[in-house]
Amino acid sequence: MTRTRILTGITTSGTPHLGNYAGAIRPAIESGKAADVESFYFLADYHALIKAQDPALVQRSTLEIAAAWLACGLDPRRTWFYRQSDIPEIPELTWFLTCVAGKGLLNRAHAYKAANDRNAEEGLDADAGVTAGLFMYPVLMAADILIFDAQRVPVGRDQIQHIEMARDFGQRFNHTYGGEYFVLPEAQIDDSVATLPGLDGRKMSKSYRNTIPLFAPSAELRKLIAGIVTDTRMPGEPKDPEGNALFELYSAFATAEQSAAFAHALRGGLGWGDAKTQLFELLDQQIAPMRERYDALIADPAQIEAILLDNAQRLRETYAIPKLRELRSAIGIRPLTAVAAPATSTEAEREPAEVAPIVKQYRESDGSFRFKLTQSDTVLLQSVGFANPKEAGAWVAQIRTGAVDVAELQAVVEPIADESALQAGLSALAAAWALAQAH
Repeated sequence: MTRTRILTGITTSGTPHLGNYAGAIRPAIESGKAADVESFYFLADYHALIKAQDPALVQRSTLEIAAAWLACGLDPRRTWFYRQSDIPEIPELTWFLTCVAGKGLLNRAHAYKAANDRNAEEGLDADAGVTAGLFMYPVLMAADILIFDAQRVPVGRDQIQHIEMARDFGQRFNHTYGGEYFVLPEAQIDDSVATLPGLDGRKMSKSYRNTIPLFAPSAELRKLIAGIVTDTRMPGEPKDPEGNALFELYSAFATAEQSAAFAHALRGGLGWGDAKTQLFELLDQQIAPMRERYDALIADPAQIEAILLDNAQRLRETYAIPKLRELRSAIGIRPLTAVAAPATSTEAEREPAEVAPIVKQYRESDGSFRFKLTQSDTVLLQSVGFANPKEAGAWVAQIRTGAVDVAELQAVVEPIADESALQAGLSALAAAWALAQAH
């Protein structure tokens, strides 16, 4: 049976909180259990170096995040679980992709543009404080994905651009060297992912300092839950479960029957103190076994190290080493005794391979959602702004599959400079999409 490859990058920064678990860790681990899926989970310690230059912090964060995912149920015998830095083929592929990546495209990366904008506001040089690591981050991310021919990559909407860039770099390599060397990945967006409220009612986030650590000891967990902000309604007064932080947290960990009973009790006048006690008991009951596993793993880092090294070695032998052997041969880095295919034309006569067009969806700084069709560094089509990302996404889906023509697009795009070039681009994109689906 052909299995779909899904790759998940795990940021190595601190221990997770309840929001991380409900919104990312739990659904990722559950999806990895499907028989028709081959899951890749990697600890992005190379990416961490862009922001963290404290060696002790980098090491400790990697240990804590690895222990957290294992404690939450990730099975390294059924899935690939590895450290980015244990796969030397990834940085090698990063350089291969760097040599085909368009600088113009990298200039438009969200993180780099945001740094430029901050510098402009402060009257500094556009690249002040910007490292090459920040600028090249999308290429390293593309190498993480392309080396294992991942077909789907679960990301938030703010990361869609990076997946589109990975597709672009993969397409450029394929066209430059005349082969289907890389599977082009798709972003997997789950709009149903849980977003939990924090202690103050806002989204649970480390930046707001309102988190509840996933593995907090029982006494600390009870104290944190007791501090969740509620209103002044007294016991006996009805309370609406909708938009209620306690109810949202409870529902994220309860069965449908338990959630219904909790909602009924709130409407019936359940006091906030009793509600918090019920929430604590539910959470502690579920978290206690994971907390125990986490503490045991943290106390035995050699066990985690062995798991990561074993997965990395097998993964390299199965996929990474053969992949780089193929790519090295394709670009001409091969034994001098190897017989090269005869050239059909001189270098001067050979026409450069045409880069296939790609359609990208992104969010502007004003909050609107847009899409555009580009080929190399030429913008063939630029949409107007949409208030709803799903509306923009619906147009992107039609464009990719060839279900829309130039005339229909006129109503939702800025003035088209070259209709014939756009039509050719739409046709080429639909043909590339059909080929990718066939594979």
